[in-house]
Amino acid sequence: MPELTRRRALGAAAALAAAAGTQTVAVARAADTGHHVGPEAFDEVYRGRRITGRAAGGGHHHEHGAGYAVFVDGVELHVMQNADGSWISVVSHYDPVPTPRAAARAAVVELQGAPLVPLGMPMPMPMPMPMPMPQQ
Repeated sequence: MPELTRRRALGAAAALAAAAGTQTVAVARAADTGHHVGPEAFDEVYRGRRITGRAAGGGHHHEHGAGYAVFVDGVELHVMQNADGSWISVVSHYDPVPTPRAAARAAVVELQGAPLVPLGMPMPMPMPMPMPMPQQ
């Protein structure tokens, strides 16, 4: 194993500083233009279901989809991007995938042909169970 010399240590430090500076410039340029590089839009038929994804406007803090909207047969599939860059949906919440397209495909598989019900739609209430009469 070669011995670590001052020259090699300074060379490695300079290379790391140059690489960090290049990344900083790239991030600064992206921030200056105001463009957020996000997933590509898609529109396809997967297993007989139309899935689409595109950049969404708004950017409100309560939208966890990073400004991206996904639809299955025209009904919005709520998606969220995790801190590690993976994506989840309300249908396959515990199975992170690398892209919103993969989240839409996973939802189609999980739905097994059932329609996607929009969030916020009232669910039918179950009938209350009759209370048993106390025995005497």
